Amino acid sequence: MPAVYTMRRLHHTPSRRIFLLLAGATVPLLPASAAVRGDEVMYVGGTFSQIPDKTEGKLDLTPSTAAVFTSKASEIKIPFKSITSLEYGQKAGRRVGVALVVNPLFLLSKKRKHYLSVGFADESGNKQGIVFELSKGKTRSVITTLETKSGKTVEFESEDAKKHYGN
Repeated sequence: MPAVYTMRRLHHTPSRRIFLLLAGATVPLLPASAAVRGDEVMYVGGTFSQIPDKTEGKLDLTPSTAAVFTSKASEIKIPFKSITSLEYGQKAGRRVGVALVVNPLFLLSKKRKHYLSVGFADESGNKQGIVFELSKGKTRSVITTLETKSGKTVEFESEDAKKHYGN
């Protein structure tokens, strides 16, 4: 019987309770702070109410007349000839969630999120705007394609964004 009592007591040690509490509080935060990967693009926000903010989808740049963002909720077409502005920026953040769950050394590393703002006029001539989060590996190719097809040059939010462009 004493062995069973000892096992139960170890299961409820204060350090284990603290770890479980921190892990439980942190795990829900991880997906919200995770960057997009691969071919994914996230609609961070903009003037389109039919798509909720932070919606993931695909950005198709192969059509000759328009960029097409497709998600489960909807589709947005951005005619290349109506693009009025392109702006690239980054946000660097600490990996707090990963550090708490996995290893405190992750606090020393940063992750960069890559944002592209696109200003354009819709079919009615109304000004529209979209902010996309791009995956690290797609940033340069997406921006180059949009610059080429729209005739607009990307503006950089900061010197730091210009320095890390596509990295």
